[in-house]
Amino acid sequence: MLMKLYLTLTCFIISTVLTAQTDQRIYDIIDAVSADRIEKDIATLAGFGTRHTLSDTVSKTRGIGAARRWIKSEFEAISKDCNNCLNVFYQKDLVEKGTNQRIVKDVMVVNVVAVQKGTKYPNSYIIMSGDIDSRVSDPTDYTSDSPGANDNASGMAGAIEAARVLSKYTFEHSVVYLGLSGEEQGLFGGKGFAAYAKENNWDIIGVLNNDMIGNITGVDGVIDNRSFRIFSEPVPPTETERQRNARRFYGGEVDGISRQLARYVHNTVETYMPEMNPMMIYRLDRFGRGGHHRPFNDAGYPGIRIMEAHENYTQQHQDIRTEDGIEYGDKLKFVNFDYAKKLTAVNAITMASLAWAPPSPKDVGIGGIVEPSAKLEWSKVNDAKGYKIYWRDTTSPTWDHSRYVDDVTTFTLEGIVIDNFFFGVSAVGEKGHESVVVFPNKIIR
Repeated sequence: MLMKLYLTLTCFIISTVLTAQTDQRIYDIIDAVSADRIEKDIATLAGFGTRHTLSDTVSKTRGIGAARRWIKSEFEAISKDCNNCLNVFYQKDLVEKGTNQRIVKDVMVVNVVAVQKGTKYPNSYIIMSGDIDSRVSDPTDYTSDSPGANDNASGMAGAIEAARVLSKYTFEHSVVYLGLSGEEQGLFGGKGFAAYAKENNWDIIGVLNNDMIGNITGVDGVIDNRSFRIFSEPVPPTETERQRNARRFYGGEVDGISRQLARYVHNTVETYMPEMNPMMIYRLDRFGRGGHHRPFNDAGYPGIRIMEAHENYTQQHQDIRTEDGIEYGDKLKFVNFDYAKKLTAVNAITMASLAWAPPSPKDVGIGGIVEPSAKLEWSKVNDAKGYKIYWRDTTSPTWDHSRYVDDVTTFTLEGIVIDNFFFGVSAVGEKGHESVVVFPNKIIR
């Protein structure tokens, strides 16, 4: 009896240590992100005068052409430093005049891509994106000065800095650092790259779209350098009618693939950067507005938007001017580089955690109807050390309870009534890194 008790306690302690451990490399990644380098990159991007999608592509010093060539050269320099670990290239599509009211002439929308291939799962991708382009009050004005320091040189600089830091490591999944164009004209860069991913059969774990990560002083007067928002849609627009009907009986209205990605970011930040305040916003984007994660969502990929908590609308999409004592325009002076560093680190540790984790279980089943317990089963993940079963109150935004189990593919939570909670399962690797949680996609009868 004593021996049995000893073994039980030993197994509990081992499981607790495994699921509670952190990876020192994640803290090293946080420390390696540089506010000074981010400031320098934002200043360089703002210095191109305008980065409007329809602006000059020939000049070496002004316009979106000069900006994208500089971004590509930065990725190439980073690759050189890591023994050519990045595949750097342009991905482009022609958008014809009149496609919408903001496309007043034919334009080649050009994205800048840097791919760091994974060692075990090279066709499995985690993407961090920032937008290259900028605009003033008139979205068709492609000649006026539009520095776009926060919107969105901050997000683009964050992607470049993440590449500098993460390229020092080797990952099992592939990591992509992506500069997208055409956002202000209608999300054309994202549409083009999502189509490129589909054509090449990419398996995308998630897209972290960074759009405005440098402002801490809101137009509402709030100053906050710790909070940030994570926007995510509830369920994919590509779901089937059968899936929609199933939700009426089994739940899952707020448990789509993008929402699970948002929860993953939230959990990673709570673990490694507890000084930050991640705000889960249950909406695709800001009210009536759009961002470059949406085209990926439209294609059925998980994607979220990471951005500042408090916006200043006098500095967004504004002609540079002073009016009634208010200074308008998206200038370098309004960007907080230490805050941009923090949100860059949020992205970097999320990507690293995902890239070091095993894949998610493809199938998760649940049963326990009219029983005093919940039974879960899932498909085996070859590189998983074990699995983590999560559950939460149906009104909770985050996974609040969990149980680690060893290398099994079924488990029953005794005393946990299936009617009162939502459930999910993640795969856990040797170092404790977890996959994104998978909400049950089949019923056990």
